[in-house]
Amino acid sequence: MIYLLLVSIVLNIFFGYFCFKFAMILINVQESIEKSLDKIDSKYRRLNEIIKIPVFFDSPEVKSVINEITEVQDIILEVASTLSDSISDGQKNNEEEDLE
Repeated sequence: MIYLLLVSIVLNIFFGYFCFKFAMILINVQESIEKSLDKIDSKYRRLNEIIKIPVFFDSPEVKSVINEITEVQDIILEVASTLSDSISDGQKNNEEEDLE
């Protein structure tokens, strides 16, 4: 019976260590994503300011570049929205589990 108890304690310590390690990795990933979202937000605001500047050159190349910038702005907004929604959904699920 003592052996079973010792094996159980060792296994609990082993699994507890790896659960803690995995939790720390998840926290670091979440912090990295939040920092990235902050950077994306600042670049999005800057792109928005650039797009609002009137262009006085009618070259197709210039218009093409402006269209590309607009598309990149939309993609950045979509990525940031997707990432922030997934983070906020995860936080809401954690809060709901804590309430139960």
